Amino acid sequence: MNISQITALEVLDSRGNPTVEATVTLADGSKASGIVPSGASTGSHEAIELRDNDPHRYDGKGVLSAVSNITQKISPALIGSSALDQSAIDNAMLELDGTPNKSNLGANAILAVSLAVTKAAALSQHQPLYSYIAQLFDNPTDHFTLPIPMMNVLNGGKHASNSSDMQEFMIMPVGAPSVTEAVRWGAEVFHRIGSLLKKQGLTTTVGDEGGYAPSLSSNEAPLELIIEAITAAGYTPGTQIAIALDPAATELYENNQYNLAIENNLLSSQEMIERYTNWVAKYPIVSIEDGLAEDDWAGTAQLTAQLGTTTQIVGDDLFVTNPTRLQRGIDQHTANSILIKLNQIGTVTETIKTMQLAEANGYTSIVSHRSGETEDTFIADFVVGSGCGQIKTGSLSRSDRVAKYNQLIRIEQMLGKQAHIASFPFRTI
Repeated sequence: MNISQITALEVLDSRGNPTVEATVTLADGSKASGIVPSGASTGSHEAIELRDNDPHRYDGKGVLSAVSNITQKISPALIGSSALDQSAIDNAMLELDGTPNKSNLGANAILAVSLAVTKAAALSQHQPLYSYIAQLFDNPTDHFTLPIPMMNVLNGGKHASNSSDMQEFMIMPVGAPSVTEAVRWGAEVFHRIGSLLKKQGLTTTVGDEGGYAPSLSSNEAPLELIIEAITAAGYTPGTQIAIALDPAATELYENNQYNLAIENNLLSSQEMIERYTNWVAKYPIVSIEDGLAEDDWAGTAQLTAQLGTTTQIVGDDLFVTNPTRLQRGIDQHTANSILIKLNQIGTVTETIKTMQLAEANGYTSIVSHRSGETEDTFIADFVVGSGCGQIKTGSLSRSDRVAKYNQLIRIEQMLGKQAHIASFPFRTI
């Protein structure tokens, strides 16, 4: 089914910053939109998000140039093309851009169109989006794996003020029998954390991704609080609900050391690894994302060697959903998992290829939101279609995060016996 029209708008993300929405209409009348999220702690190796840099509009963060690129450059190039050939659509935009990091058209312009084309194509085929995406992955469409969610319950770093140095403390309901139950378990623990914070006289305001952002005395205090909340909610730490970390260590890295400001402590890579090792021994931590800085390859390789047989060592800023950087990790035995963010690489096709490379080499994949999210629930369908079994989409508050959980619940209801929730690879820890 051929593309007949592409339009674009400057809209807002969950932080009130501009982002790009593209709408694609097909010859049969099928019409769909895609909205691009935006990160705060962005890796320096990500594809370029085009901003206007006009200080008189949105403090320079406007995206009218990206919108113009869609309507004036991308649209004329794609009108008449088949929306059912996703790779041809995405490759045409890459050729039109002509740069290695999408700095000409902007990854935000390209991805908005890529997302909208996928959605419109699914509509034209009268298929649920997750089922159409499964076909793009060459996955079966008679049964589906639903993801175990990573739920951000305590925010820090760049996602909150005056909170922990480390960016995210998450829970994973690894023992839940369904997505619906996983969401319930997570919500109950989340609210229990809020009650515990109130009892201690601490704030229950939330950060960018909906997790609580209290001022705690150390970077280990959130772990103690989470264990207390899991137990208080009636669940067993480790077997039913585990812990996942995203320190976002690139943001802590200064002069070859890691600055833990609230502890007034400077640590080397080796000292950071020792800290994680001690925490894994003490708490049911099953996943550590960006435990070291984005270019600390040697340190991350050492962390992988030390903890990788029992713990998911995830590369986010390290890999930025880029197959070239992932291949380096594979070659150097660095990390054993990759965080997947569509806007880090810029097209649906490239994202799929990166995930397939990871799977072929024994790396797990985690489909992820960004800190500047939108109401678009594409990643919920994408994670189901991919079958990768893990999603990271924020806390149990803020509608931009909850929208993804609600969509997963809907998909599970639609699929019935055709769906099962993933078994976490390290759930037997």
